Amino acid sequence: MKMIVGLGNIGPQYDGTRHNTGFSVVDDFAESNNISLSTIKMNAKIGSEIIDGEKVILVEPTTFMNESGRAVRPLMDFYKLDIEDLIVVYDDMDLPVGKIRLRSHGSAGGHNGIKSLIAHLQTDKFYRIKVGTDHPKRQSVVDYVLGKFTDEQKPHFDEAKIQANKALLDWVNEVDFNKLENTYN
Repeated sequence: MKMIVGLGNIGPQYDGTRHNTGFSVVDDFAESNNISLSTIKMNAKIGSEIIDGEKVILVEPTTFMNESGRAVRPLMDFYKLDIEDLIVVYDDMDLPVGKIRLRSHGSAGGHNGIKSLIAHLQTDKFYRIKVGTDHPKRQSVVDYVLGKFTDEQKPHFDEAKIQANKALLDWVNEVDFNKLENTYN
């Protein structure tokens, strides 16, 4: 069993924002694999399906970004998942729009959702797919991440979502994570 978690903020005012990149990637993965994220359980929207013989649980926390761990940890415990069965998708301002980076562990790098996950999971050793949103040029970080991609950025973001979803499918199909890092980074 595998768990794919997309990070974001709940509510229609956050739909399509840079900070909801994780939700956007997971939504695309759900759509392409006929998975409905219609169940609310333990502070998260979840959906599951068997993909190539592997049960996959998709998760979008309903706790807001800074409390993501409060939703993920109870789900990990409920499904009796090991940390190697978890991958988290989220936005990264240190990457240009259109780029993704896979990591097997590391610090939060200032990302509050990842800080919450590290605190609740009590480890920084979980798989991640960071999706680039770029740094703001002339506005505050908060306004930037809660803003939407520009017309110029949108095609690059769409390509990054495609690459992230390919990486997720490869991960579900048991491709070694080091190989995934070499392929997608």
